[in-house]
Amino acid sequence: MVIQTSGKRKRAVARATLSSGNGIVKINKILLDNIRPEIARDKIKEPLLLAGDLVYGIDLDISTAGGGMIGQAEAARLAIARSLLLYSKSAELKQTFLEYDRSLLVADVRRKETRKPNDSKARAKRQKSYR
Repeated sequence: MVIQTSGKRKRAVARATLSSGNGIVKINKILLDNIRPEIARDKIKEPLLLAGDLVYGIDLDISTAGGGMIGQAEAARLAIARSLLLYSKSAELKQTFLEYDRSLLVADVRRKETRKPNDSKARAKRQKSYR
């Protein structure tokens, strides 16, 4: 059984492929334990830790593109959680994910606000001097 899911965060997109296996998790063909920085690795591990023993019978292959390191990590985290939920079909696991952090299952739709013409930043306005 193969399950494919995706997750997005800002400009980053992650596509996860879950298949039965030995518990190997690869992100862009790199083992999860070799991912740097540690904070990104810890973010990606969160759904795996919450799922418990379910992880030992599956292999996950995640490919990420776009955005930055943390955006890619959060997109991968979302894709992993969604694939684990589809694989287990467990309402208990869904409740666990939602209680821990809602963003494990629901994408954060916030994006960078675009820069406006004749201003320096997205929300900055031109200063007036009057003198």
